[in-house]
Amino acid sequence: MSKTIMLIHGAWVTTHCWDGFRDFFEAQNYTVVVPAWPFMDRPVDALRNLPDPRVEELTIKDLVDHFDNHIRSLPEDPILIGHSFGGLIVQMLLDRGLGAAGVAIDAGPPRGVLPSPTAIKSALPVLLAWRGWSRVLSMSFKGFSTTFANTLIPSQQRDTYAEHIVPAPGRIYFQAALGLGNAVNFKNPKRPPLLLTAAAEDRTSTPSMVRAMYRKHCKAPSQTDILEFANRSHWLIAEPGWEEVAGAILKWICLNTKG
Repeated sequence: MSKTIMLIHGAWVTTHCWDGFRDFFEAQNYTVVVPAWPFMDRPVDALRNLPDPRVEELTIKDLVDHFDNHIRSLPEDPILIGHSFGGLIVQMLLDRGLGAAGVAIDAGPPRGVLPSPTAIKSALPVLLAWRGWSRVLSMSFKGFSTTFANTLIPSQQRDTYAEHIVPAPGRIYFQAALGLGNAVNFKNPKRPPLLLTAAAEDRTSTPSMVRAMYRKHCKAPSQTDILEFANRSHWLIAEPGWEEVAGAILKWICLNTKG
């Protein structure tokens, strides 16, 4: 029975995106750890104004190895909860046999799950960026408001963008698009339990993509479940109503870890 939760954020944001989830699970007597991505354990303003040049060299393997090391340093196997690219990282960590269970919230897809046309359109600013493979890239406010937090009202979008959005390594998106370094064994007999979530209005990890991930992961003998949330965007971990998402995840954790 694990009482430790590791929260893994995605690209474009920092550990700050998990503030609500951290407080929620700590109130339920879980120990919550929220490691930052490599070279990104800094305030939002610092990451925007002077990103560490080492960020541009990060690969998917670097990220997964980074969290692998954090997990192995803990006194017990944590429950892994990841959002967006962090959800892909969770799937890959589970494939290594790490974690007591995993929750992939509106996750990036592993190799073998094709992005939907809507998701491809959302990713075009990154994939078409000049030398995007070897640069630290920024998300525009337009991109954020239309693909990341499209269910928020304009004032909420502006405030959230100012509070959370930071540059990200372009290389990991090219790797994911080409299926380089993001594979998992969908039939892995040793994979811990997995919950996938989808948001009905998500334009980055669309419901069709999450359902495709679910069908692939169901090939493993381990417990595999999916939850879909209506009227939510990709920002469902922090947009109004996030408590419902956290509560549903807690219920699944209690059923599948005896927590």
